[in-house]
Amino acid sequence: MSTEPSTTDSAPIGDTKVDVLVVGAGPSGCAAALTLSRAGRTVVVIDKATFPRDKICGDGLTTSALRELDALGLDPKTVPSWVSVDDVVVRSPSGREVVFPLPRDGGTYAAASRRQDLDLALVQLARSEGIEIRENVALSSMTQSDSSATVLTDAGDTVTASYVIAADGMWSPTRKALGIAQPGYRGEWHAFRQYFKNVSPRASSELIVWFEPDLLPGYAWSFPLADGTANIGFGILRDDSSYKVSDMGPLWRELLARPHVREFLGPDAEPESPHRAWPIPARVDRIALSCERTLFVGDAAAATDPMTGEGIGQALLTGRWAAEAIISNPTNVTACASAYEHSVETELSVDHRFAERLMTILRRPLGARGAVRIAGMNGWTRRNFGRWLFEDYPRGLLLTPRRWHRGMLTGPGAYRGSHANSAD
Repeated sequence: MSTEPSTTDSAPIGDTKVDVLVVGAGPSGCAAALTLSRAGRTVVVIDKATFPRDKICGDGLTTSALRELDALGLDPKTVPSWVSVDDVVVRSPSGREVVFPLPRDGGTYAAASRRQDLDLALVQLARSEGIEIRENVALSSMTQSDSSATVLTDAGDTVTASYVIAADGMWSPTRKALGIAQPGYRGEWHAFRQYFKNVSPRASSELIVWFEPDLLPGYAWSFPLADGTANIGFGILRDDSSYKVSDMGPLWRELLARPHVREFLGPDAEPESPHRAWPIPARVDRIALSCERTLFVGDAAAATDPMTGEGIGQALLTGRWAAEAIISNPTNVTACASAYEHSVETELSVDHRFAERLMTILRRPLGARGAVRIAGMNGWTRRNFGRWLFEDYPRGLLLTPRRWHRGMLTGPGAYRGSHANSAD
């Protein structure tokens, strides 16, 4: 697959009328656009970036994310850095390592991929189905009326649509244009990420989470990628940690020097590029998800897991749900917003609140040690904890009987057909 930047003419192309304008071509925007286009809706996507572009991320793909990508038709062969993962290794604050195995049959339950590669592949998939994606084009202003939404871009284009899906990130320009941004908001988490090359055989094949006592309730990680590289990083909860965001630079150097981290990475490991930092929004249950004809998805909806900071699966889900709400309610704006918000509330917000309560256990080393010890108690707990951690089923499933169904804890993974493990 070519990774050459696409050539995009950002000169004004005049007025455009479509059913839906999607602002942002990341996973949530592409999921929304593909869902809409396949249902016969006309769609235009704009993005301020030119693809491929780096996106700061942990690069992990949970079972939930993989199922959504599989359903969209994304082929792992189009993602050069894609690596399937069989086990999750967790290091307790006591130093004890526990291996949590994922199922060996029934598909893929965990994987990792550089976001630069994944997002480009999704953009190319959308374009292959005739969806127009305008790169290097940003939203400048926006108005909404009883009949439509009108967006003016910085390229001088005017796009008129029945609905707008804002998939434009944590500091959503669409929110600002509509006057509903949250001043001073900096996210619930803050994370560091750096790519390393020439890593050890373990680091090139194993996914590990380090519950360092001083980072709790945050953690550090190493996710394997293709070609002997790995994504190494750590995250802290912004307002509930021993460290401030300003401490993270010096802490990163000290963390990499810790003996168990250095040993895991191997003696030849070296940075491939500078470290990058980014905030993570995790307040999907406390943020406006809609505004008249506009629905917010992905990071623009603060839809990340408050316990792990994972957001790709949530981005794909919210993008699809927003599209489905529009498809079901093409003219009833109120019903559309209600349908979308109901999906988010019943499938994400309830799990979000449950995960926040679990965070109280992980705030202290004793609690984190106890959680790892219980999770690693026997074969059954190890298998099910790995699947629970990687969102094979919803966080709060056992507390929400309405979601119970036969096989709810033993669902198949993604890519069980011809694409299974095709990028290993």
